[in-house]
Amino acid sequence: MNNNFLSPELQKLNYANPVHLAAVGFGSGLFPKAPGTMGTLAAIPLYLLMTSVLELGLWQYIVIVAFASVVGVYICASASKAMGVHDHGAIVWDEFAGYGVTMIAAPQGWLWVILGFALFRFFDIVKPGPIGWLDKNTHGGFGIMVDDILAGVFALAGVQLVAYIVL
Repeated sequence: MNNNFLSPELQKLNYANPVHLAAVGFGSGLFPKAPGTMGTLAAIPLYLLMTSVLELGLWQYIVIVAFASVVGVYICASASKAMGVHDHGAIVWDEFAGYGVTMIAAPQGWLWVILGFALFRFFDIVKPGPIGWLDKNTHGGFGIMVDDILAGVFALAGVQLVAYIVL
């Protein structure tokens, strides 16, 4: 891979290493503007694959999202350590997991995909209350993951509330 366009921190990653590649969202986190948003956008096809193509049941979906969240601690810690930077913007595995949490039991359809995206990005960017506290006070791979998982829980509640009202 030609690393000339990458920052010095990103040049420290080994993109042949599947852990580092996953950490940067398979390249989606390498966008110079809004990498978290790009990472969340890249999570949408994975969500659609699991729910529309593979037609996973709710419990299967939850197990995969839980696994991605737990493994994400290692993935994010590994990339962060290699770069020498805590929670570099290009690390977007946490967005993949957070969006996955958001979409637990979401109704099918593009309205819900977009609503989940918008709510997750809102909570991930604004970081109200405990999300912001966790972002500032937890470190390592767990620290990178936990605020996005909680943002996903907040967004999940929002999606479910709208679904309850509308459906």
